[in-house]
Amino acid sequence: MAITAAQVKELRDKTGAGMMDAKKALTETDGDMEAAVDWLRTKGLAKAAKKSGRTAAEGLVAVRTEGGKGVAVEVNAETDFVAKNAEFQEMVSQIADAAMGVADVEALAHADLGGKTVADTLTDKIATIGENMSLRRMAVLEGEQVVSYIHNAAKPGMGKIGVLVAMTGGSEEFGRQVAMHVAAVNPSSLGADDLDPAVVEREKQVLTEQARESGKPEQVIEKMIEGRMKKFLSEVTLLGQSFVVNPDQTVEAAAHEAGATITGFVRLEVGEGIEVEKEDFAAEVAKAAAT
Repeated sequence: MAITAAQVKELRDKTGAGMMDAKKALTETDGDMEAAVDWLRTKGLAKAAKKSGRTAAEGLVAVRTEGGKGVAVEVNAETDFVAKNAEFQEMVSQIADAAMGVADVEALAHADLGGKTVADTLTDKIATIGENMSLRRMAVLEGEQVVSYIHNAAKPGMGKIGVLVAMTGGSEEFGRQVAMHVAAVNPSSLGADDLDPAVVEREKQVLTEQARESGKPEQVIEKMIEGRMKKFLSEVTLLGQSFVVNPDQTVEAAAHEAGATITGFVRLEVGEGIEVEKEDFAAEVAKAAAT
């Protein structure tokens, strides 16, 4: 009998299986939904759905550069053990290669990876490796020259922190030094003009209240706020920060000396911003005993 797209979707929603596996299961069972679920379970392909609720905060960031374009991709898993798995690393490498041909993470999820979409490849890998995984985010950076750096590399091109730096002029070596600085210091923006105005305003309000508590005259307070805001911007913007290679210089001054203009950067760190719920050991044992 003919298998419809709606049937395939329903089976995928129930089991988390890949599209081709779901279609094959329905074909093998003449469209019987429950029998198809059992077929997938016997093949070990229905595990993904059960694992999809578990937090995936480990994993890898992979970077690729070619000419004036660079991409950084974060793929998550539940444990660092899987991040060290050669099979997982190979998949992340292939996903990073595919990212060079798309514009955003949604397009990447639908990109072809050896006859399957990236999303379906992930679903299949969840079933075979046995951990929840996710394609979390992707960033693209373009410029005259784009340099990459990986911190805590698991293998070439992938690790815990991935950085891209775009610039005009300068050498690749200088670009790499700036990328290492970004990895270490984690600036909020390139310059003051790129900062979120809400962040700037909030900081200004806090500093204003602090200055007014000093009881000093208004004109003195204004000077205090001006000085403190300048210090704040020097701490959070890449161009204003002290360069880790030479703390006596700002990054902007170092770039000028190197004949370079930094035009942008990207920094992705594995698990950044993901809240991981932790249980104490007693609660974990009690939970396991109850199941």
